[in-house]
Amino acid sequence: MRIGFLGVGRIGASHAAVVARHEGVTSLVVADADPARARSVAEGLGAESMTDAAAVLAADIDAVVIATATDSHAELIAAGARARVPVFCEKPVALDVPGTLSVLEEVRAAGTPVQIGFQRRFDAGYVAVREALRTGRLGELRRVHAVTADPAPPHPSYISTSGGIYRDCLIHDFDIVRWVTGREVVDVIALGANRGATFFVEAGDVDETVAILTLDDGTLVSLQGSRYNGAGYDVRMEVAGTEGTIAVGLDERAALRSAEPDVDFPSGTPNPTFWERFADAYVAEINAFVEVVRGERPSPCSVEEALEALYVAEAATRSRLEGRRVEIAEVRK
Repeated sequence: MRIGFLGVGRIGASHAAVVARHEGVTSLVVADADPARARSVAEGLGAESMTDAAAVLAADIDAVVIATATDSHAELIAAGARARVPVFCEKPVALDVPGTLSVLEEVRAAGTPVQIGFQRRFDAGYVAVREALRTGRLGELRRVHAVTADPAPPHPSYISTSGGIYRDCLIHDFDIVRWVTGREVVDVIALGANRGATFFVEAGDVDETVAILTLDDGTLVSLQGSRYNGAGYDVRMEVAGTEGTIAVGLDERAALRSAEPDVDFPSGTPNPTFWERFADAYVAEINAFVEVVRGERPSPCSVEEALEALYVAEAATRSRLEGRRVEIAEVRK
């Protein structure tokens, strides 16, 4: 199996390293907006470096992994589909709903497998809480609380093309809430604040946010997001049912401390970035893509699934900007 890689920054290079070790993969070809970086990654993995995306897609590859800038995803997924090459792409599919629908049309017409990178679906904690709900161990679902907090904001140039905190960051929470609970979001209320660098305001974005989601069974979901969390990288979820409550991300490396006397949990060093928090999930996710390419399983996160999460992100964005509750049905029109 010969796999192409478009974009070999931190995530792309890490995915390439995992794939290079896979027993079913014989060779890699890589390209990046920075040719020197592409050559360096290729040399380290014993791969072939190419000039651009077109060269990679024309290189007789069996699949392509896209980890380029957010605003290039739609064009590259569509190009992969037209080339009849299975595609893995980091989220989001596109920066808006029309762009995502356009990609979906291309993918459906081509019949090409596409997997979108929502790695939390492969994290052991989220898998466990999903199973606890499915088996009835938690009883009837009553409430959910989720947190996603970065220790520090990304570079200003990233924010301007990211699509905003809901499309870029909290879209992971919107996806995992649907995946874990098996329910659909029906409406959103979102508030945001600017407490940090001015480049968030200049990009029309916020660096702190809270949101309330209503699920189709009446369950309320509270969500907090931040670009400034000095305690470390913090991603957690609490799911409460009539028979019990279970937490994801509450381990020795959780980025919080107890104020109670004589309690030293958690006592470990908090995760500094998303990669340490989800290292195992990233490996499982990209290995699953190899199985998709082999025809051994369907895509574990299709463009259709990614679109559902984007609808929620769009509703949250409208809610914040317009100061009102926004129904998902409104965004679908």
